[in-house]
Amino acid sequence: MPPAPCTPDADAIDCAIIGAGPAGLTAAIYLARFHLEIRMFDCGSSRAAMIPRTHNHAGFPGGITGPDLLARMHRQARDYGATCEAATVTAIERDGDDFIVRTDRSTLRTRTVLLATGVVNHRPAGLDDALHDTALTRGLLRYCPICDGYEVTDRRVGVIGTGDHGMREALFLRGYSSDVTLIAPDTDHELDDACRAALDDAGIRRVDGPCGDYRIDGDRFVVRTAEGDLAFHSVYPALGSHIRSELAIAAGARASEDGCLEVDDHQRTSVPGLFAAGDVVKGLDQISHAMGEAGVAATTIRNLLAERRPIRR
Repeated sequence: MPPAPCTPDADAIDCAIIGAGPAGLTAAIYLARFHLEIRMFDCGSSRAAMIPRTHNHAGFPGGITGPDLLARMHRQARDYGATCEAATVTAIERDGDDFIVRTDRSTLRTRTVLLATGVVNHRPAGLDDALHDTALTRGLLRYCPICDGYEVTDRRVGVIGTGDHGMREALFLRGYSSDVTLIAPDTDHELDDACRAALDDAGIRRVDGPCGDYRIDGDRFVVRTAEGDLAFHSVYPALGSHIRSELAIAAGARASEDGCLEVDDHQRTSVPGLFAAGDVVKGLDQISHAMGEAGVAATTIRNLLAERRPIRR
C-alpha cells in the first residue's frame, strides 16, 4: 500500500534528518536539546557501523567500535526525546516553505531537512560478503588510511587501485610503511608519467591486474595478481565511493561532478531549508569532521526556524 498523501494543512515537524550515522545523530542531539520536534530516518547502512575499532576518535584512548559509538549516540539522542524510524527515504519534495519527505512506509511534512546519508565505498570486484566482513573485522582489509594508517606502521601493505587516486593513497600509506604495493584492479595500470615518477621516487612497487581470488592465509590477506599471489598484512581498496546525494539533487540541490553536495559555511545547500552534513558533503571523510558539520547545521536550522516563528518555552 502506498504511503498516505500529506495534506497541505498537516502539522509540520521542525526537521527531518535523513541518515543516522555520526552526522545525523549529532544533529539529532543538538536539535532535540533545542526543544525542536524532529524525526530521524535510518535505512540501516551507516558506514560507521563497519568500523571494527577506531583509535583516532578523541575521548576513547582504547578505541571504540563503530557499532558501539553509534549505539551510544542513539541512546543519547533518545534521552532528549529524538525519535528514529527504520525506513528508506524515497523522495524529498518542496511544498511552499516546507518539504514533503516520502519513505517506503510513510509521508511526513517538515519545515527543514538535514541530509546526512554519507557514502558507500566501492569494494574490490569478486570479493564475497563473508570474506569481506571477516577481513574487515580482522584489520586485513581497511578503507581509511587517515583513520587507521597508524595500525599498519612498518607492515606489508597492498593498495588496490590505479591512476591519480590510487597513486595518492599509496603515497599517503608510504608515510606509515616502506613496504607498499599498488595493484591495478583490472588490467594494466593507468598511470601517467608524473604518477609513475612519484611512485618510483617513493619506492612503491607497481603490479598489474587483474586481481582477485582473494583469501585469508593466517594473518595475511592474499591477492592473486598478474605476477602471482601476493600476501599483505593489510589491503586498502582505493576504488572511490558512491556519494548518496541523489535525494538532494532530485530536490534541486547543486553538487560537484562526483556527486558531493555543495554547501556554504553553515551547511546550507542551494535549496533553502535543505541542509547537508558529513561525507555526503565535499570535505574530509572523518567522524570528527562530520560531527562538527552537523553541529553547525543544527544550530543554523534552529536559528532559521526562530526567524520564521519565535522559539519560546
